Amino acid sequence: MSGDGGAASSSSRAAVRLERIGGHMTELLELHAHKGPALQIVFVPGNPGVVAYYQEYLDALYDILEGGASVTAISHIAHVSKDWEDAGRLFSLQEQIDHKLEFVQQQLNQRPDVPLILVGHSIGAYIIMEILRRFPSQVQQVIGLYPFVTLNRNSQWQGFLRRVSETSALCTATSTLAGLVGRLPDAVSRGLVKVLLGRVWDPYAVDITCQHLLQSRVVHNFMYMGRTEFATLPLEPDWGFLREFQSRISFLFGTDDHWGPLSLLVHISKEIPQLKMVVEREGHLHTFSCTKAGSQCVASHTANIIISHIACAHL
Repeated sequence: MSGDGGAASSSSRAAVRLERIGGHMTELLELHAHKGPALQIVFVPGNPGVVAYYQEYLDALYDILEGGASVTAISHIAHVSKDWEDAGRLFSLQEQIDHKLEFVQQQLNQRPDVPLILVGHSIGAYIIMEILRRFPSQVQQVIGLYPFVTLNRNSQWQGFLRRVSETSALCTATSTLAGLVGRLPDAVSRGLVKVLLGRVWDPYAVDITCQHLLQSRVVHNFMYMGRTEFATLPLEPDWGFLREFQSRISFLFGTDDHWGPLSLLVHISKEIPQLKMVVEREGHLHTFSCTKAGSQCVASHTANIIISHIACAHL
């Protein structure tokens, strides 16, 4: 079952589509190649898994690749307002991984001859590596943006968030507060979100936050997913896996990001110096997609990594 949700925004060329994947109604953002695609790119978001945040980034990536690739972003289950059928249910990291595996299997079945590239942001980087693990012969490349693939024992903020996510009363209070703010008049709720985020995020990201995240069930879901992330992710990377697939894995790090710290880059570079890693030096936040400047910058880096990989593959 699928439905056409129309344009992603008044300025975006991405089309919104609803499709049932693994039994769950899922929001997709799609940009179709001008002709038969030379590549298919599947994008997996971070947490919260609201693909609307990435519209500017996806548009920019599509343009830089000159419309030669089809680009599809897939939301997380129950992280967007249209996931009404899953109201009341909470979904773990593993369930979100299984959901993406189901979707990628569909893509591979539909286009078995078109090279598949996976791009993931934050915890999405961990998810796409799990997809590579499942489909090692069919995934050509994975690119982790500001990757959250290991726990950062030196981050006090991660420690705080972990304690909050593991405390049911705090999760309930946070999600209830978000729901109450969402019931306020639009001008009031938007004003509150703008006070909290407007200094660092562009207006479109504030609007998306008001549209999707001021609902108690959505907030409860992404906090529960975060709880299972902290319970699942290791302190050390899977060195055997990274060595085996080092020619197909790339990471983009930020200069000040506790989710994917530069210390992890240094650690990986010492163990696996051939693995491609790039540092974004313009100082964009982990939430890069919430500004046009960050979206453009990271799209440029992503495209360069893809083009470089293709060039090396043809040598």
